[in-house]
Order: sequence, then C-alpha cells, then structure tokens
Amino acid sequence: MQKLRSGSAYGVLLMAVMLVAVWGVFKILRPSTFGTPTQMLSYLRDALIYAVGGCGFYFIVVMGLFDFSVGSIIVMSCVMAVTFSEHFGYVGLVLAPILTGLLLQLINGLLYIKLRIPSMIVTTGMALIYEALAVVATGSVEKILSKDFRAFGKYPLNLIVAVAAFFICGFILKYTRVGTYATAIGSNEAVARNMGINVDKYKVLGFVLFGFFLGVEALLSISYGTSMTAKTGMVSMSRNFQPLMGTFFGLAFRKYGHPVMAIVAGEYIVSMIFAGFVALGAPTTINNVVTGIVLLVVVALTTKRVKGAVVK
Repeated sequence: MQKLRSGSAYGVLLMAVMLVAVWGVFKILRPSTFGTPTQMLSYLRDALIYAVGGCGFYFIVVMGLFDFSVGSIIVMSCVMAVTFSEHFGYVGLVLAPILTGLLLQLINGLLYIKLRIPSMIVTTGMALIYEALAVVATGSVEKILSKDFRAFGKYPLNLIVAVAAFFICGFILKYTRVGTYATAIGSNEAVARNMGINVDKYKVLGFVLFGFFLGVEALLSISYGTSMTAKTGMVSMSRNFQPLMGTFFGLAFRKYGHPVMAIVAGEYIVSMIFAGFVALGAPTTINNVVTGIVLLVVVALTTKRVKGAVVK
C-alpha cells in the first residue's frame, strides 16, 4: 500500500480526485451558474496564465528562495509588450515581455548573489524600483493593447503557448542539470556545494528561467486583459500570489514526479474555487480570502516542520 501511494499513478489519481471534488461541490450548490463546458474553458483560460508563472516560480522556490518583485515584473513586461507591439507588431508583443522578464530577473539574481542578503529583501526593494520605472515609462497613463494584437488572449493560441511553456519547464526539470541541481540545492545547500555544484551560478539561472516564464505569463495576461496601468506603492504585490498557488501544488506533488502537472491542476482548482464562490453570490474580493486560505493550507501541508525549531 505504501508503494502504491508513492507511485506516479497515485499522484495523477489524487489530482483528478481533487479537481472533480471541487467541481462537484460547486456544481451541486449552483448547478445553473457554475461548471458548464463554456465556463470550464473560461476557468482554464485564467488558470493557464497563472500556471505559466507558477512554473517559473518553481525554479527558485524549490531552492528555498522567494521573490516579491513578481507583480512589478509582470506589469513592466506588459507595458513593454504594448509599447513594442505598436512599433513591431506581434514580434514586439512576443519578444518584449520575455526579454524584459529575463533582464529584470537576471538583475534580481545577480544582486541576490552579490549582496548576500535574503532574496525576499532584495526582491522587495527591486519591486519598488520596477514599479517606479513602469510609471515613468507610461507616464501613469493606461497602456491598451491594440485589437489587432490580441490573438494570444483566446483559444487556441493561448493554449498552444501555455502548453509549450509547460513542456519546456518539464523538460528542464527532468532532463537538465538546472532541474537536478535546483532540487539538490533546495534539499541541502551545504551538501550541494560539497558535491561541487556551483550554487551561486544555478541560483542566478533559476532567477533567469523564472524571468522567461514571467515574460510568457505577461504575454498571455496582456493579450487577455488588453490593458495595464502602472502604479507605485507595492500595488503590484497582489499579482505575486496566484502563480505561487500552483508552485506550492507542484512542490506538494513533486514526490510523485508530476510537479508541472500539479502546478496546472492547482491553478485550475484555485480558479474554480474563485468562480464557485462568485457563483454563490460572494463579492469578487473573496478572491483575496481564497488566495490567503489556500496559500496557508498548501504551505502548511508542504512544509517540513521541525519540532522545537525557531520559525524564521
């Protein structure tokens, strides 16, 4: 029985049961306003966007790092996507957010390595800077994506881009040194160093990979939402946590060998929960409540707690 529960098939079955259970509960409570085929596609569309970001988040969270600049990077990437699409069409729309994500996360990674201070502090400081730069770049004016360049915000292109990102993430995690070493560093950094792994190098690479996936998330996000307004005061912080939901699902199911699948399933579950509460008549602010509760529950279930240890 123990061997069965640790197997790959058991992980897939568990994810399927969770998806069906969440759908079933809200479908019973609101059969006419929740869970129709059209609505399920809508929930999936939202989930795909955050799942792409969650895949990127995984590369640093698995190493024990965190990033509070995620929202500000997405905002900046969206702003750059709109700006460059006006001059270079779809080429600018696709390349600008990805290059922006790569550059900003490279800066984050290098600063973290050079300053030798916690990643949360580094990225919080950089979030303030990135927000300010986005406001300067837009002049506090809302950036609206032209109707001619919104194809990535709907099926099938959004699905194609997201699935491609998922395959890239899965390939890196399973078949490259980056994926193997990231897990090793997260398990025991001191042992990883003693094994000859260049820990600093792979931490920076983790941030850079995160930047790539944030760029893809920004592409899907601006194509679907069609507009972006840059603001200061850490307003972008609210964009940090929905991708993180999927990441923690990925960590929880890592032992079954399906982190990417779990990231996607986790985001889909969260998306259905959001929609389910709205169908029940709850205000849209319930999203924040659900996000907070799911975050606490999933972290509590995935974090190894040592009795008597001081929580930092």
